[in-house]
Amino acid sequence: MSFPSQELFIKVCGITNLADAKLASSLGANAIGFNFTPANERYITPENAFSISRQIPDYVSKIGVFENSNHQYVKKILDQVSLSAVQLFGNEGPDDLIGYETSVIKVFELDNLSDVEIMRNYLVDAFLLRNKKNKSIHFHSKQYHWDKAIKAKEYGRVILSTDLNPENVEDAIRFVKPYGIDVCAGVELQPGRKDPAQLRELIARARNIVFIENHTEDIDDEN
Repeated sequence: MSFPSQELFIKVCGITNLADAKLASSLGANAIGFNFTPANERYITPENAFSISRQIPDYVSKIGVFENSNHQYVKKILDQVSLSAVQLFGNEGPDDLIGYETSVIKVFELDNLSDVEIMRNYLVDAFLLRNKKNKSIHFHSKQYHWDKAIKAKEYGRVILSTDLNPENVEDAIRFVKPYGIDVCAGVELQPGRKDPAQLRELIARARNIVFIENHTEDIDDEN
């Protein structure tokens, strides 16, 4: 899996069709996410995911999303679909993440500081952080545990999630300065179908704020 060293890593998740995958790729997303949890409303079959992956450039990472899935099921999907990484959300302990022949992203829901402290025990390629209340709120400084997300950066790369949309993505990036962001519901017309205008605006805003901040740092270094 390719993790850029400087630019913001942008993952567009919940991909269920080729049109959305091509759109995300053309707009500069670094990765697309396929949800392989059958009960999820954005579930995609391995066959369809494989077909879509073959038509997307190799430089765009393909990430398999699994919720409470056993090791055997995940490895089966890995054999069927050429994935760049697996994103695991469940009760996996540190030892449960050993043995995958690909990059691993571990999902954590942040509610209190103890949730963050647990992360020190995990050796993974990145952490994806979301709010336990993400089904009922939008990203807002008083509702999302921003301070916990910042603390989590001590233990590895942080990919920020939780209903990011064009209106809040700039605040999220400015405050947390994450390694990357994960977007899904905040840019959808309906579950599994992206809104082209919303996705285009979100990625443009995310890239723009990173450019401005990096440019400011360059000026400071020169002085």
